[in-house]
Amino acid sequence: MREIIFDTETTGFDPFNGDRLVEIGCIEVENYLPTGRNFHQYINPERDMPEGAFRIHGLSADYLKDFPTFSEIYTDFIDFIGDANLVAHNAIFDMKFINWELSQVGHKEIPNNRAVDTLDIARRKFPGSPNTLDALCKRFTIDNSNRVKHGALLDAELLAEVYLELMGGRQRGLALDNNVVEKFIVRGALQENEKKFHKARSYGLTEIERERHKEFIAKMPEDAVWNIIKNPQ
Repeated sequence: MREIIFDTETTGFDPFNGDRLVEIGCIEVENYLPTGRNFHQYINPERDMPEGAFRIHGLSADYLKDFPTFSEIYTDFIDFIGDANLVAHNAIFDMKFINWELSQVGHKEIPNNRAVDTLDIARRKFPGSPNTLDALCKRFTIDNSNRVKHGALLDAELLAEVYLELMGGRQRGLALDNNVVEKFIVRGALQENEKKFHKARSYGLTEIERERHKEFIAKMPEDAVWNIIKNPQ
């Protein structure tokens, strides 16, 4: 099962109010494990960089001005993702920007049903707990010490590790043969193993145990709790 883990950096929160993509990072995974193939591109947004956005990812308009625009790189991006599902943390945000940019170059949008939202998965799995990417890295003891600022490729790499844990953990790596994977994995869900039931064992007392119990009770003083409960006044 081929999927693309991806992340974006932008100039803000809303492409419909003038914000643009400035970075895309993609990691290819098969059966939840990275294949080693990735796609990474800085993008010239053709506009200024708000201070708030710069503090998050550290990409200035001056730094980005010599990189290609989205219209120059989108075909490479589309070719890389193919028809795979797209996995992102808070996917609605990233998909909104990707699809807005695609609409501006006359390309059809990517259907939202191809998006897998790890934030939604984490919220369902750990309700009431912090589910930011950093919080999930801490939960799964994933080293994110290099994440001083947000970066699309680094965040996609971390998310690939988080996604593996969310979908069952590193033990999946013990069964990479296609036959084994197909036997136990169906579109990301483990098949339920056949349950085997055994007859209940008898735990009745033996006659010797019954006699010893009577002897033990007989030695109790009259004001013992056992006798008070057994013979209430």
